[in-house]
Amino acid sequence: QVRLVESGGGLVQAGGSLRLSCACSVRTFSTYAMAWFRQAPGKEREFVAAISWSGSRTYYVDSVKGRLTISRDNTKNTVYLQMNSLESEDTAVYYCAGRLDRNYDYTRGRYDYWGQGTQVTVSS
Repeated sequence: QVRLVESGGGLVQAGGSLRLSCACSVRTFSTYAMAWFRQAPGKEREFVAAISWSGSRTYYVDSVKGRLTISRDNTKNTVYLQMNSLESEDTAVYYCAGRLDRNYDYTRGRYDYWGQGTQVTVSS
């Protein structure tokens, strides 16, 4: 069974930084493409960023380009989301997701495994 556990969320002022981590229990982590999604109150869960199995390719939603960076360490079975220049619009619960495919995708329904989420709150 695949288990994803996020950490690193919290309260930060606008312009500040946070780094989210997602630890994956599966031994074959390097065969999974990974992504981050987020869900703000009253809104649907939306795609934020994705990374291929090797980390060589990444993809971002336009609103976070240049501010958020996804990365992974396959030796630690962990994917990260470095969040800089945070804005109040970034306030949401952030979810880690994995799919048993080496190529990433930005469609929520194409991810097989999800974490429980971590809250990020940006105060203005």
